[in-house]
Amino acid sequence: MGIIGDEDTAQLKDIFAQQLTSDVTLVHYTQRESRIIVPGVVPCATCKANLELLQELVALSDHLYLEVFDFVAQAEVAAEHGIEKIPATVVRGTDGGERARFFGVPAGYEFTTLLEDILEVGGAGSQLAPEAAAALEGLANDVHIQVFVTPTCPYCPRAVLTAFRLAMESKLVSAAMVEATEFPHLANRHQVSGVPHTVIGDSPQPMIGAYPEGAAVDMILATLQGKKVL
Repeated sequence: MGIIGDEDTAQLKDIFAQQLTSDVTLVHYTQRESRIIVPGVVPCATCKANLELLQELVALSDHLYLEVFDFVAQAEVAAEHGIEKIPATVVRGTDGGERARFFGVPAGYEFTTLLEDILEVGGAGSQLAPEAAAALEGLANDVHIQVFVTPTCPYCPRAVLTAFRLAMESKLVSAAMVEATEFPHLANRHQVSGVPHTVIGDSPQPMIGAYPEGAAVDMILATLQGKKVL
């Protein structure tokens, strides 16, 4: 039996068959198993499981593809695409955009986030509300949004999806899900004490909690403008 159960496998095949209309590539950066110890490289404890999950997932649709790069052996590729930690998964549509990224295993509630992002990139398109999309037109500079999550957080997917939809809507926005327990050094750096914890660009003021899409967009834009939010 694989990571994805038989019942879920059947349901996902049906969902992908009905809703995926264009190709989606999952670009995955991992660490291949090796007995050779590379100085300065910490073994990736979750890489094997993450790769197996993605392999099972892409087997469920002819519209899904998987590209795998070794973070050590193909370090130049990772560096070129701004990948500094693993496991990392980038969702890429036919437009070549790579602005939605998962750092850590998209397990638990975040597996749903991965599925929804795949369906939007390869089917329905961004589900961002028109007023939220219009608000993004005021962006003048690039912004990177990091949403710290844990697999058991039921509120985190909403925060991650909002960030991903912003990235899908605007070429000035990139977004990442960061699994806090897999990257504790980053969680400590950003003083993550609860999730979802959204870091907006270089702002020292995070957005704590999940909010309705419109309110989240307003808070993100306010933070970028240097205004105080909740």
